[in-house]
Amino acid sequence: MTETTATRADIKRYRSNLRDEVDGTALYEFLAAAEKDPHLQEVYRRLAASEVRHMDLWKTKLREAGAEVPEFRPSLRVRFLGSLARRFGTAMVAPIVRGMEANATTMYDDQPEAIEHNLPADERSHARLFGEISRSGKGRAGTVDIARVEGRHRGGTGNALRAAVLGANDGLVSNLSLVMGVAGADPGRDVVLLGGIAGLLAGSLSMALGEWVSVRSSAEAFERQLAIEREELAAMPEEEEAELTLIYQAKGLSREEAEATARRILGNPETALETLAREELGMSSGEAGNAWVAAVTSFLMFSVGAVLPVIPWLFVGGVTGITLSAVASAFGLFGVGAAITLFTGRGVFFSGLRMLTFGLAAAAITFGIGRLIGVSTGL
Repeated sequence: MTETTATRADIKRYRSNLRDEVDGTALYEFLAAAEKDPHLQEVYRRLAASEVRHMDLWKTKLREAGAEVPEFRPSLRVRFLGSLARRFGTAMVAPIVRGMEANATTMYDDQPEAIEHNLPADERSHARLFGEISRSGKGRAGTVDIARVEGRHRGGTGNALRAAVLGANDGLVSNLSLVMGVAGADPGRDVVLLGGIAGLLAGSLSMALGEWVSVRSSAEAFERQLAIEREELAAMPEEEEAELTLIYQAKGLSREEAEATARRILGNPETALETLAREELGMSSGEAGNAWVAAVTSFLMFSVGAVLPVIPWLFVGGVTGITLSAVASAFGLFGVGAAITLFTGRGVFFSGLRMLTFGLAAAAITFGIGRLIGVSTGL
């Protein structure tokens, strides 16, 4: 094969593109294997096939440039997402994948080889399609699963996963800062331990109450809108059917299919009201979740992070307690930063180190303030 005049920068770009497409192919293959709905399985397989075509393009470009074609494996992030999908269902990772696709929509806009083969259009199409799948649990025309349209398959656990990670991070950073601030004043081990436990309980209870109020408020708002929809459905059933028909036509169904779907939904009292609220207002009873589950989860995840800087003070004090508390928290901070890469797509080392730096910097500031207060008050 004739070699092209590709530069070293071009070759590096081809390899980076190939690595991304390997990840994309593997991710959609994982989702297809984990998905129970045969319609969505087919959608994921088509997306994977599209990524394979992209992958083949960059392999060809590398060969034409006379460069070695590396055998990339799927990244740790993609393999972990695949594991989550297999264990908990594709709804667990849907919000994360939607964000990944949204971030990739412009990745090829300034690459002439990609533009020549319509890759930018493909990426934007993938983002739109997966956005629709993630929002409503179905694909475009010809791939609509009526069970999902009628609300029997819900998900929102990707957001719950994000909340769990960030809750642990809040607990760790806030209580580490509190413990170090108190320890800086050097009031004695018992006082530092008391401050740490008080911070853990105060923060976790505050988080739990906030989550409970938030979820209950969402549920109450949904109930109010549901009452309005119930009145409108009783007073104007034809108008409601016409409006629902238009919504499904906008989603890609033909007029006949949209009318049949709307009639079927409105003919089932158990699903009609919730479907109207979800499709017309973007609200669903499943989105709010259980207030008590949210409260307990927030309490536990905040506590998991907040307990790390406290544990050493159960056994030691002074400089040793400060050191061990900082070390234990450093491991926790790096772990939280690494977990956040599931949502950001950044490198594990970069994200972990960034979280470690910020967390320890906050602790150092509060330690310094505590030291100044301790000296000024004679503690």
